Amino acid sequence: MSGGYQPTRRAGVKTQAPFGTDPRFGRREFLGLGAAAALVVAGCGSRGSAETDQRGTRLVPADGAEVRAAERRRRGSKAAVREFKVVAAPFDFDIGGRVVSTWAFSDQIPGPLVRVNRGEVVKLLLKNELPESTAIHWHGIALRNDMDGVPGLTQRAVQFGESFLYEFAVPDAGTYFFHPHVGTQLDRGLYAPMIIDDPNERGDYDKEWIVVLDDWLDGVDGTPDDQLRVLQRGMHGAANGAHDMTTMSNGNGNGNGNGNGNGTGLTSALLGGDAGDVRYPYYLFNGRVSSNPEITQARPGDRVRLRVINAASDTAFTVGLQGHRLTVTHNDGLAVKPRGADSVLVGMGERFDATVTVGTGSFAFIAEAEGKSPGSAHGVLRSLPSAASPRVERIRRGELLELVSLEAPQREQSTRVDRTLDVVLGGSMSDYRWTMNGKTFADSEPLPVYQGERVRLRFENRSSMWHPIHLHGHTFTVPAGGRKDTVIVKPAEKIAVEFNAENPGQWMLHCHNVYHQEAGMLTELSYRS
Repeated sequence: MSGGYQPTRRAGVKTQAPFGTDPRFGRREFLGLGAAAALVVAGCGSRGSAETDQRGTRLVPADGAEVRAAERRRRGSKAAVREFKVVAAPFDFDIGGRVVSTWAFSDQIPGPLVRVNRGEVVKLLLKNELPESTAIHWHGIALRNDMDGVPGLTQRAVQFGESFLYEFAVPDAGTYFFHPHVGTQLDRGLYAPMIIDDPNERGDYDKEWIVVLDDWLDGVDGTPDDQLRVLQRGMHGAANGAHDMTTMSNGNGNGNGNGNGNGTGLTSALLGGDAGDVRYPYYLFNGRVSSNPEITQARPGDRVRLRVINAASDTAFTVGLQGHRLTVTHNDGLAVKPRGADSVLVGMGERFDATVTVGTGSFAFIAEAEGKSPGSAHGVLRSLPSAASPRVERIRRGELLELVSLEAPQREQSTRVDRTLDVVLGGSMSDYRWTMNGKTFADSEPLPVYQGERVRLRFENRSSMWHPIHLHGHTFTVPAGGRKDTVIVKPAEKIAVEFNAENPGQWMLHCHNVYHQEAGMLTELSYRS
């Protein structure tokens, strides 16, 4: 099987390393750093590592006995161990003929693929060569809490020059990715796919194409931190050298700042109104702009499995393959009852898998920036070597699919609900303050749960923006019967999701719009005992 951002060489630009490797590590360094790199959570200053809450109730520490016991249940005595290593470092990135300075994992964007089988153990050594601290969050994976990669909650941040060894069992097959949970770092180049295979899956497809989507501004006209300052100071003002990137060109020279109430002119009926806060200059398909698309080869009649990951920070994408109908098979990594669709809407942090039977010719696999037209990225699926490059046209509008899971990772389902927790989403563009239950993270009250409970989370969006809400360490059942770890909540919408509290620790619950998150829209799901 093949597909996915092959390394390329460009004069004056660092060459991307092959998947899962980094020349700055040797076998001796990997082994030698292992013990020293495992940082201790205790004393890191987080609320999650405290012994009790304000009422004297004991909290389950991120590295506590309950967490270790849950890991033992996930990890078989004969589980294979797979070793990886990555370096987070500055990187000069060629984006459509323009070289920008950014940050990346192991000199490639997207970063190196981590691929293992369900039930195996991942050991990944992160070395930090960035000018600030970082960590790795394993998005969508029900792993042990002290490996979740949230500095101040589950681990101490990895400082410049330090290394950290992540080690955890992977319980569920699927399409995932990893990225930092530090500031606006995700809106640079620090993200990479992670695929967990099921050895028992039939795999009735001929090829696979891993697709990672992104919106890009870093190094073009400032940095993500500059953009956050612009948003916090008001949509039409900038200070201290920050640029108003809400009005930048989208790469085709069509940027503008007029339009709706948020000042960006970005609207989407599918998302309930405003489409986002930032008009990006570029959109990427496996690290490439549309003027230099990735091309994957197939044969007429081949069944291709598409694994699509939205690693963007402020952009939902409508995704479709010209001239083909998709059969969606997985949502957020988990198998669903197959459903046909011309195109699929995928929010930040969401993933979907689909299969397609390839026709004869050359076809654009398009990701349109929802509500940010004109703006898109695409790759090319070619089944006839002599076929001309496809004409890239608009695709049929995406769907918010109601999907039913075929297999739930939480085996013991129940109709009972032991605890109901309300999560009200609020905020506005005027002061750029985004909240959960009326408070930003600094003042928020953690949501308490106990091991073994069936928990219902009731999301109510009282803001004028849509929010992709992500829960760490768990998947939940959505009303239609599908299982997810990230769910889109549109303005004025109420959605109730349920999950079994069976992965103890202190976990983040937050909006996966990086700018909303940094402006306060996150809280903790806190296991007590």
